[in-house]
Amino acid sequence: MASVRVFLSLREMRMRLFTAIDLPPAVLRNLTRLVDRLRPYARLRWQPADNFHITTKFIGEWPEERLEELTAALRRLPARAPFRVAVRGLGWFPNEKAPRVFWTGVEAEAGLAELARETEDALSELGISREGRPYAPHLTLARVKERVPLEALQKAVAELPSQEFGEFTVESFHLYLSELRPQGSVYTKLEGFPFSR
Repeated sequence: MASVRVFLSLREMRMRLFTAIDLPPAVLRNLTRLVDRLRPYARLRWQPADNFHITTKFIGEWPEERLEELTAALRRLPARAPFRVAVRGLGWFPNEKAPRVFWTGVEAEAGLAELARETEDALSELGISREGRPYAPHLTLARVKERVPLEALQKAVAELPSQEFGEFTVESFHLYLSELRPQGSVYTKLEGFPFSR
């Protein structure tokens, strides 16, 4: 009986997945400098620079044995032209009075919303749930895990000389594995999907 349980657990191994756009080194440097500057002002769970990305679809738990089925669906997305993205502005979700996430904004040409919508459509055919709210691209800089004073951080944000963190052209997206560890999430790139094939 024990060997049957082990066999079943191996067959049903699940992966936590999402699709996302990488950031170029110049934007990553700007965001790293920003976080280093703001970190002393509040005890938040600040994201490491390696984790900065623009999510296009959170997939969630997915059976490892069906990974090829999922990647094949992503490969079939329509070819598209590259599009421009600007990373700028800072804010809080859901709001400044009861924040859970500290973020920087993402402004993009229509191609980003189209990519998110077409990814959603393709993966819903595999049984993956659609998002319950409109796509709102952003970069999570920190998470608020407990009630902490934020006045000093909010003052430091207001005094920043600029909230422009860079612009770039997007030519591909990636499938990521997310592993939850005691020190935080670790993301591993599984496959890339260039726009022009």
